Amino acid sequence: MSVWTRVRMLFNAEVSSALDKAEDPRTVLDYAYNQQQELLVTLRRGLVDVATAKQQLEQEAKRLEQRIPQLDDQARRAVAAGRDDLARVAIERKWLAANEIEGLNKQIAEVEAEKQRLAGQERTLQVRIDQFRTHREVVVARYNAAEAEVRIKESLAGVSGELAELGMAVGRAEEKAERLQARARAIDSLVDIGSFPPVGGGDFVEAELLRITVSKEIDQELERIKKEAENS
Repeated sequence: MSVWTRVRMLFNAEVSSALDKAEDPRTVLDYAYNQQQELLVTLRRGLVDVATAKQQLEQEAKRLEQRIPQLDDQARRAVAAGRDDLARVAIERKWLAANEIEGLNKQIAEVEAEKQRLAGQERTLQVRIDQFRTHREVVVARYNAAEAEVRIKESLAGVSGELAELGMAVGRAEEKAERLQARARAIDSLVDIGSFPPVGGGDFVEAELLRITVSKEIDQELERIKKEAENS
């Protein structure tokens, strides 16, 4: 694999990761749902336009149908009056109206077929939108639950890190306390063997000699008291 290929793969991976972080599934689902709703509105408008066009064609056909008897009556009256030319005009208009009615009926049938087709599409799209709405709610609920779980675990991870640091601090405190206790015991042992000078100051040797002298004097005083007791 060339260096350029590896760089391109790395770039694509980073772009994909960035897009994945920036893309909120809820926003995408809402957008898709709104697009379907807009399509449904457009379809319903088209259905209304087709129905309106059909109604206009039916009205025009009805107007022509109502005119045919009038034209037929004009032709009869023109013949009775000896005006074949006028009768011919009336009959021609009647024929044109009949042909136009036939064409209108074909258009009405085509528009009705288009109306039925659009109505079927509208029902199908409505069902799909209802299904998509249910699916969207499920996906959003799952995403919200997963997002909440991630936030909780991230919080717990942060707390765990703090607890670990606190545990280390407690360990250091306990270790320091043990060192202080050991030092206190060492000081006690030094005091016991007379390693420290007396409170009044002076040399340790002098203090020991003084203690020996006082002890001898005490022993001598004790012997003197015993002898006096024996002689009395």
